[in-house]
Amino acid sequence: MTTLQGLYRPKTVHEATALLAQDAEAKPLAGGATLVAMLNARVIEPAALVSLADIDEIKGISVQDDGRVRIGAFTRHRETAACTLPLGSAGVVAHAASQIANATVRNMGTIGGSISFADPGLDYPPALVAAGAVIEIASVQGRRTVPAAEFFVDWYLTALEPGELVTAVLLPAPDAGAGVYIKHARVAGDYATASVAACLQADARMSVAVGACGPTPLADPEANALLSSDRSEAAIARAAQWLVQRADPLDDVRGSADYRLLLIPRLLQRAVRAVEAAHRSAA
Repeated sequence: MTTLQGLYRPKTVHEATALLAQDAEAKPLAGGATLVAMLNARVIEPAALVSLADIDEIKGISVQDDGRVRIGAFTRHRETAACTLPLGSAGVVAHAASQIANATVRNMGTIGGSISFADPGLDYPPALVAAGAVIEIASVQGRRTVPAAEFFVDWYLTALEPGELVTAVLLPAPDAGAGVYIKHARVAGDYATASVAACLQADARMSVAVGACGPTPLADPEANALLSSDRSEAAIARAAQWLVQRADPLDDVRGSADYRLLLIPRLLQRAVRAVEAAHRSAA
């Protein structure tokens, strides 16, 4: 069994990435909602923990000079859910945050820690993909950005390289659109059995992403193009069929693969109608 050698509390991103670069067995500790549970279950046994709690530059939500909304990696789920900045169609991310687990987890967990874990049943990934978000990543070499659609690579695997750290999520500059997140779970607060994030922009373009029905959020350019021009019942059913054909769900305690495939058309129909209603209300 690995013995935990220390808890480091860097003050800057540079210090944190330097510590991670020095020790390949060290793990970053953000809110701890997932990591602590994994430690308790001995799923992971890192040599050291690098706490991010004292790094002010990765906390909070702000608007950048280019108009994009920056959510620091250490921003708690409850803060993202309660964001008062206009987000437009990217509001789907705040809506997803409001449905994460329960109040205790939302008070503890952070957006950076959550997406770095990359569980397919998490609420953020499909919302970030639908919103066209970008993930900012830091290492001792500097910073880089990765589109959310490319950040989630496989089951519990992201584009993060050894020694790298998520520092922020960047949302597109707010538009006059709307975004909603629809989730089906066994019980309130559970991981999704299946979910759909939908964004409707001011120019009527729509993007959707399906969660928990494969190793990564599922998005289909043809489905998005169709729903951007036609949101009749027939068009929604056709788009849903394309998504079903691309889905690759597993059987688990939250539902069978077949059940998940049955959920996709129903959740897509609900999400499309909900985002249309939200768009009308915001107009």
